[in-house]
Amino acid sequence: MKLRKQVTVCGGAIFCVAVFSLYLMLDRVQHDPARRQNSGNFPRSQISVLQNRIEQLEQLLEENHQIISHIKDSVMELTDTGAVSPSGQLPFRSANGSWVLPFDGRPTFLAVKSQDCQFAAGSHGRADVQMLDVYSLLKFDNPDGGVWKQGFDITYEPDEWDQEALQVFVVPHSHNDPGWIKTFDKYFKEQTVHILNNMVVKLAEDPRRKFIWSEISFFSKWWETADTHKQEAVRKLILGGQLEIVTGGWVMTDEANVHYFAMIDQLIEGHQWLEKNLGVTPRSGWAVDPFGHSATMPYLLKRANLTSMLIQRVHYSVKKHFAATRSLEFMWRQAWDGGSSTDIFCHMMPFYSYDVPHTCGPDPKICCQFDFKRLPGGRINCPWKLPPKAVVEANVAERATLLLDQYRKKSKLYRSKVLLVPLGDDFRYDKALEWDQQYGNYQKLFDYMNSHPEMHVKAQFGTLSDYFNAVYKANGVAQGSRPADYPVLSGDFFAYADREDHYWTGYFTSRPFYKSLDRVIESHLRGAEILYSLAVGNARHAGMEGRYPVSDYALLVDARRSVALFQHHDAITGTAKENVVTDYGNKLLRALIGLKRVIINAAHFLVMKNKEFYRFYQTEPFLETDDRRATQESLPQRTLIELDPAGPRYVVVFNPVEQERLCAVTVLVNTVKVRVLTETGQTLPVQLSGQWSSASQMSAEVFEATFMVRLPALGLAVYHLYQSADSPLTLRSDTLLRLPGSSNTARAGDPLPVRSQLSDPQTFYISSQSLTLGFSGSTGLLESIKRKDDPEEVKVQIQFMVYGTRVSKDKSGAYLFLPDGKAKPYYQKEPPVVRVTEGPLFSEVVAHYQHFQQTIRIHNVPGVDGFSVDVTTLVDIRDQTNKELAMRLVTDIQSGDVFYSDLNGFQIQPRRRHLKLPLQANFYPMPSQAYIQDSQHRLTLHTAQSLGVSSLDSGQLEVIMDRRLMQDDNRGLGQGLKDNKKTSNRFRLLLERRLTGNKVADGAANSFPSVVSHMTGAFLNHEVLALPVLPKRRGVPLLQTFAPLKAVLPCDFRLVNLRSIQGQQDPNSPSPYTAMILHRLALDCSVETQNLGFNCTTTQGQLSVSGLFRNLEVQLLQPVSLTLMHSSAPLANDSAVSLEPMELSAFKLKLR
Repeated sequence: MKLRKQVTVCGGAIFCVAVFSLYLMLDRVQHDPARRQNSGNFPRSQISVLQNRIEQLEQLLEENHQIISHIKDSVMELTDTGAVSPSGQLPFRSANGSWVLPFDGRPTFLAVKSQDCQFAAGSHGRADVQMLDVYSLLKFDNPDGGVWKQGFDITYEPDEWDQEALQVFVVPHSHNDPGWIKTFDKYFKEQTVHILNNMVVKLAEDPRRKFIWSEISFFSKWWETADTHKQEAVRKLILGGQLEIVTGGWVMTDEANVHYFAMIDQLIEGHQWLEKNLGVTPRSGWAVDPFGHSATMPYLLKRANLTSMLIQRVHYSVKKHFAATRSLEFMWRQAWDGGSSTDIFCHMMPFYSYDVPHTCGPDPKICCQFDFKRLPGGRINCPWKLPPKAVVEANVAERATLLLDQYRKKSKLYRSKVLLVPLGDDFRYDKALEWDQQYGNYQKLFDYMNSHPEMHVKAQFGTLSDYFNAVYKANGVAQGSRPADYPVLSGDFFAYADREDHYWTGYFTSRPFYKSLDRVIESHLRGAEILYSLAVGNARHAGMEGRYPVSDYALLVDARRSVALFQHHDAITGTAKENVVTDYGNKLLRALIGLKRVIINAAHFLVMKNKEFYRFYQTEPFLETDDRRATQESLPQRTLIELDPAGPRYVVVFNPVEQERLCAVTVLVNTVKVRVLTETGQTLPVQLSGQWSSASQMSAEVFEATFMVRLPALGLAVYHLYQSADSPLTLRSDTLLRLPGSSNTARAGDPLPVRSQLSDPQTFYISSQSLTLGFSGSTGLLESIKRKDDPEEVKVQIQFMVYGTRVSKDKSGAYLFLPDGKAKPYYQKEPPVVRVTEGPLFSEVVAHYQHFQQTIRIHNVPGVDGFSVDVTTLVDIRDQTNKELAMRLVTDIQSGDVFYSDLNGFQIQPRRRHLKLPLQANFYPMPSQAYIQDSQHRLTLHTAQSLGVSSLDSGQLEVIMDRRLMQDDNRGLGQGLKDNKKTSNRFRLLLERRLTGNKVADGAANSFPSVVSHMTGAFLNHEVLALPVLPKRRGVPLLQTFAPLKAVLPCDFRLVNLRSIQGQQDPNSPSPYTAMILHRLALDCSVETQNLGFNCTTTQGQLSVSGLFRNLEVQLLQPVSLTLMHSSAPLANDSAVSLEPMELSAFKLKLR
């Protein structure tokens, strides 16, 4: 009866909404002043106005239709089981086996404007060079090129520079890894501090000397220890153009495994430090060591107002092709850019390495003779057995001529008569002697060349920007502009091979434990930044700034820097020595503990109903953390909430996502007698499940309580947990153990009902209101997915595979993936124990194998959380030797040789499998997702940690889960990968139906996720935090929900960060300003969208910032560059800001 009443009410609501909406539309059209009739005759202009109005009316009708159909869907979710509870109570299990839950009474709608779909559907700018096409074009053969082994013979005519002399810029540099063979601190103490101390002295000796520096993590540490004389000397060197800071990030970031949140954050950290301490704004990017290059990096540098950039580690066949077509300098454009607004000038170095033998020209045995650190008697020499000679009057002519020949040959690969020659290597210039050797000998060579006009050369030391400025000047264009006839390129430079078939695709997975930890901390950092900014803003608004622990800002700074350090290209990549990895891990764990404290302190203040009762005690936190990690190499353990009959325990739940969230939350409790209430006293359905200490052993002391919540966007909600006699809304999970062989089937003493049976090969199923999953009876692994609205099930089979490594001398290591052929199926003698758990809120299947344990879970909640399959794989291969474990999805999707992987969680890059390439070359980084599709379906694997991915056959996706390798792969590390940890790899599997068989789009250089896919990725990467309130002797003051957003953020907007900007005096305290970084997503609307569980609207990129935050006034709204260094004029405080699809924009706010 109750159910029928609800349906009637909702039906009536639909009718009312429809009538009222139509009335409003007609009213809008009628009262439009532009629609004046003119005695029956419409001038042509008024006819077009009328046509526009009719089109608007049609669009409004369409949106109204969408809204109503989604409300109808919400109602149908109640009634489609056709069942009525025998007792009138919800939840209950209907005749068809699915659970019916209490309706949360809030129908939601989806109103994505058609204009907001056009970007993904439209065609985009054409580049002259598209990297997908280059890969199709190249043979990837490796003929001997002579002295330039991987290239070709370069020739020139002696008179080519008669009209325009060759300009040569020799750029001294020292590549300082913030951790690799030694820890960050050890490198600093033993090498970096000496390099920078010598730099101050040696550059001052001669104004013609130049030097560049990039890693601010090291530079800032040195600055803190430098006296005021040194600091002043540095400012003078920068002002005089002798020292240039290039890129200016905290580190030279990896570009494969990093998420764009962290890429931006480490760049902001470096740039903010530079602005505050040196007043410097970097103009040129310098990335000589990341192992392959992402297209996201040029976009971020461009948005930070850099004008030029340099890259080095690119596949040798691609370098050769670009050299042959003189395309080593190009405008790098985003694949989705229809104009040229994302273009940035990029220089690609042509040869094998950034060391001196491979930078002066094509012949390393000659170039090595001009690395004067290798003069006889030193610790390093030239492997080509031709040592350098000190330049003296007797040999200067011969030496200068020999070097000029190399310069001229190298310059033939570029389009201008300006040449860049880097001069440096790892940790160079740490001894005063080397400064004298390099600068002294080169100056003699330059003086000779420049004093002989017949040589037609002007050679000098330069900074990176000196070189780029000279290129722009020679081409007669403004800084950062495209010189005539220079090509435009789009795409990326993965995968990287430096020689033969040595592909650097292993590091996409190496040390996955830390790749996972990194992302957990990034989510905490973002959550802590947002809550801290909101708490301080609210404290200022309430005049309580003095009572709030504003000093938590120091914890934020420490965490920012630890996360930034880990983005280094030998850290997150998993390519450092074991003790260095432990050092990074300890820094990350310290950051995580600090961030949890910031979150707890902010949440405490924000949920207090009466702020007058707010008291902060450093030693007595108000809340507990959601989980704890015993050490840097431990998996997290959830906090146990101990209930007792004396009174309730409170839990504050934080939603770090910028949309309202309907989801299931799980907490650990010490009893099966649990009741959960909202703050208004409504009882929630709870599913009780066991904690399993082994495959078949359930704990008698600890239980999981899962309840469904609706959380405000970026907000905090409060729940009350009681120990009470059985509530009709608290239901126990039904667990079945499928046991192999002749195991005992009788079970006694389990605190929750458990049945067991002998496993059989028959397929078995679990289902929710949205999905039905089929599992293999013999393996316990996923076999198929059927969506509720799809007539047929889709084969989605999970298989585990194992790669070995080669038997020859070159084997896989931390960097390289060199498999011994195709993967073999994972095999174990004993069949697995499989545990099947079913209940009203979730159902799951857990398969226990020797080296992994896979949990497949589906949530029985409406909206985003119910559409995807939760896949958690606990991997432990510590007893393996030279093995790599892969998870392969095998489907009947006709994907051909095309698949899609993301770059840095920012954009999707189409990939093509090439049979002409070795297996390992077809692997790519997967920081956040990969998908395959055909005209009917798209299957996306969302990931919570970066791993290597491929599609080795049509309909397949394959992910490398962990790698254990016993040897070094000869790239300088000197170790294998033997410090594996028990690692939890988390995924969401999303099967979507495509509405149009859009084959044209499938061949394009662009692809975009759907709105459901974007939200699924956000939910996976930003888990809710359930923070228990510690029991208080004096009782807990009144708490209430904190919902910071007054207006709904358009669902194609991401709040990347809300970052309190540091104070001018004390870097450990905040200024009154906050940086708001927004990203507007591009949506693929050709994928069917269901009811999301929250109100999703788009606004054609418009956002009113002043109407966004509840209780906070926006007192300043100023557009700034991505790293906050360059400001535009402030906007009126009530202005709407506007973003194009894919655009990242930053604003400086003052919130009070």
